[in-house]
Amino acid sequence: MTPDRPHAPRRRSRRAGWRAAELVALDFETTGLDLDRDEVISFGLIPILGGRIDLSGQVYEEVAPGVDPSRSSIPIHHLRAQDLATAPAMHEVIDVLRGGLGGRFILAWAAGVEIAFLRKVFGGGSRTWRRRTIDVRTLIMAVERRQGDGPRRPGDYALAAAAGRFGVPVEQAHHALDDAFMTAELFLVAANALEARGSSSIRDLLRITARG
Repeated sequence: MTPDRPHAPRRRSRRAGWRAAELVALDFETTGLDLDRDEVISFGLIPILGGRIDLSGQVYEEVAPGVDPSRSSIPIHHLRAQDLATAPAMHEVIDVLRGGLGGRFILAWAAGVEIAFLRKVFGGGSRTWRRRTIDVRTLIMAVERRQGDGPRRPGDYALAAAAGRFGVPVEQAHHALDDAFMTAELFLVAANALEARGSSSIRDLLRITARG
């Protein structure tokens, strides 16, 4: 049985400025990227309320998966099967994840991965999740295009690389909470820059995300 999905933000909130919206940066770490096999092993949530990061609402959970982390994933997130042996299963922490996302627009870096695993955890179509998810990587790319910056290499849009360019403290890469925090900070950088150029509503930011 598929768990209930987190309730979506009100439709009219798309028309509001991003500072008035309830937002939450989300990062998943997973056993790999094969959706038929792989599962979430940790998640981090960082809310943004009233245009400010709300550290009092941060959430970090490790999750015991039904499959072992793949060999290729362990050097990235440094979580081994034995590290997760005493962690709760997803069904034990799913209410925490649902509560953290409920009524909020989701911020993610290269959001396709988070959307794919949100669908795996909660169900729902890709469009359902994309309508409430802002890809912060795409916003940063839009900011740099509008600044007239030349084309960059794909690796320049890794989360830590972008954080370094914009003066955001680089935390422990591929730790779910630290990645969520960097994503939240880079969102604030991008949203302020885009607002100065006339893109201030949630709808504007979702459209930039959709254009890629």
